[in-house]
Order: sequence, then C-alpha cells, then structure tokens
Amino acid sequence: MLDVDFVRAQFPAFAEPSLQGQAFFENAGGSYTCQPVIDRLTRFYTQRKVQPYAPYEASRLGGEEMDEARTRLAALLGVEGDELSFGPSTTQNTYVLAQAFRQFMAPGDAIVVTNQDHEANSGPWRRLADDGFEIREWRIDPETGHLDPADLEQLLDEKVRLVCFPHCSNVMGEINPVVEITALAHAAGAFVCVDGVSYAPHGFPDVGSLGADIYLFSSYKTYGPHQGIMVLRRALGMALPNQGHVFNGDVLYKRFTPAGPDHAQVAACAGMVDYVDTLAAHHKVAPGAVHDLMRAHEVALLQPLLDALKGRNSVRLLGPERAEGRAPTVALALNRPGEAVAAELAPHGIMAGGGDFYAGRVLQGMGVDPDRGVLRLSFTHYTTQSEIDQLIEALDAVL
Repeated sequence: MLDVDFVRAQFPAFAEPSLQGQAFFENAGGSYTCQPVIDRLTRFYTQRKVQPYAPYEASRLGGEEMDEARTRLAALLGVEGDELSFGPSTTQNTYVLAQAFRQFMAPGDAIVVTNQDHEANSGPWRRLADDGFEIREWRIDPETGHLDPADLEQLLDEKVRLVCFPHCSNVMGEINPVVEITALAHAAGAFVCVDGVSYAPHGFPDVGSLGADIYLFSSYKTYGPHQGIMVLRRALGMALPNQGHVFNGDVLYKRFTPAGPDHAQVAACAGMVDYVDTLAAHHKVAPGAVHDLMRAHEVALLQPLLDALKGRNSVRLLGPERAEGRAPTVALALNRPGEAVAAELAPHGIMAGGGDFYAGRVLQGMGVDPDRGVLRLSFTHYTTQSEIDQLIEALDAVL
C-alpha cells in the first residue's frame, strides 16, 4: 500500500497555507513539484549558475549534475544514457523531430497519426503534408474514443515510415497497448513515436521494454521543472539528420537540441529520480516497483469517482468506465461549457480545469463541441480519499 502521508510530505505545496483546503484536480495540466527538485534547482541557481563543463569547480560540478540527471533518468526508464535528451517542451521536441523526418523521408512516404492525440504529437506531423508527404489518420471509435489496433493494420503498408500515437489521451484517459501497437508498426517496417505526456505522471514507464523508437513526456507533469524529455533510440537517432549544431552531430543526446538546454532545469530533473528512490526506500521495494504502487493507489481512488459519474443523465463520461484501463484523467461533456463548471467548483475548494485541452480533434471525433469543451478532473498518486470525497460532494452540488 502506498503511504500517502509520506508521499505528501515530499511536496511543499501540501504545507503551503494558501493552498489549505484546496483539492488539486488539474494535475494533467502540470503536477506539484517535489522537494528534491526544488532543492536541486535552488542549489544550481545559488552555487552552479555558470557555463557548465569548464575546468573550474563550480562549472565542473554544474556539468556533473546535468549529466547525472540524464544518466539516472535514462536508467529509470530502461534506456541508454545518451538515448535521453532534454528540450524546452514536448511540443518543441516533436517539432524538431518532424523537421528531421522531413529530411529523412522520400516523396510518397506516409505517416500515421491519430485523432486521439494532444496537438503536440499530431500538429507537427500533420504539417508535413505541406511538403508532399501523406498523412493517414487512425481514428477513434466515435462512441467510446477507443483506438482499435485492427484499424491501424488497415493503414499500414510499405509507404508508412512512422506511426504516432499517445500512451494515453489527455482527455480520454484510456491506456493504449503500446507493445502491441509497436509490434504491428515494426512488422510493417515503420518507426513508432509515443506521446507519454499523459501517462508518465502515473508511474515512470519502462520505455526500454515498450519497444517504441521515440517516447516523449514533460517533466513539469512528473513533479519536476518545465522541460520536455525525449527518448530516441540510438538506431533511429543516428540515422535521422542532425538538427543541432554541426559540431554536436556525433553526440546522440545533442543532435535534436538546436538551442542550448536550460542548465538549471536539466540538473534539477535528477530530483525526480531522487523522489522515486526515496519512495522505493520507504516502501522497501525496487525503484521500478514504485510505478505499480502509484498505479494501484490511483486505481483504488478512481473507480468510486467513475461510479459516481457514469450514471448521471446530464453527464457524458469520456473513456472507459473501469479504472484499471485508464489513467485518472476524467473528462466530462456537459450541457454547458466545461470552464464555467470548473469555475463553479472553485468555491467548493476544487481546483479543476475546463476547455478543449489542445485535444480538439478527439472531442470532434466524439461529437463534442470543442468550443464548449469538457470539464477535466485529473489527479495522481498524492491525491487522498478525502479529496475524492470532497470532489464528489462538490460535483453533487454543482451538477
């Protein structure tokens, strides 16, 4: 069992007087930051805020902390150290990758995207249609929002070079079978790009075992600073054209970072691994098992919320009704704008969000007006049962 009191003690936000009584249900937009990240960021800004990798002490230590973050995070994700790189955001990382594929592909090549994706893993790829490449859309079921791998098989042929899809949608919440989908794409000779932004906050995945060629997520949603984190497996990464400085072309983790990284934020990302290690030590499990502890806690809290929502006539619950198959990101289509309902929840101490969440294509695919949007209620492993109860009571009052 996850020790939630111990977990919350690692996050200064829960001791902040101005946040007392407020239950945070907009974690899909960005999580609270854990203390080890704050400590490392503070230390870097106060002791190491110089150009790193020079021979003097402050610079040498700054470079070592940046290298530590990359090495330890890669190990947590089950990949090689140079297969992980940092960028200013996941959207920016995807855009840089799209430019590399634009140079890498040949006329007539195709890319498969989905209408279940957040715009970050859809828009940059779709723009390649302007350069003459074919974009094929793998579409969701309009009733359930489900992506059926059998439908993907119908889109795959020798022209497809890349298949892009989310580990889970930032409004649907359903966890897609990455291993199965990746195997289908690889069998057809295509590479795979997985958007893990909405999954990684619920337990850092073993990217190495998933098989994907590219895996993307954002550290500000995994209790860290505002960085985009990209895993790019070596075979593909060294085959794609260098997008960085010419003198960095032989270094895998620099090839797709055109601008210099934010040194302090990169170094602070090691604090996310410190946090996982702290939880592992406290619960007497291996660091890799922290994923399962987080997920088990979330599933136990999520099912009562889903049960309280799915029977309401005025509410359309998007995504699966069973907690085991989804992340705790719950979107509700209502008869009024989602943002307005979020505002009504605020006086009840519920911090939630409303809108389209850059997922207008999936809302349109399910017949939901993106202008009206949805109410999104998202939590993570530091949420408590009492906060779920507070949310359900607030929804009873507002809905």
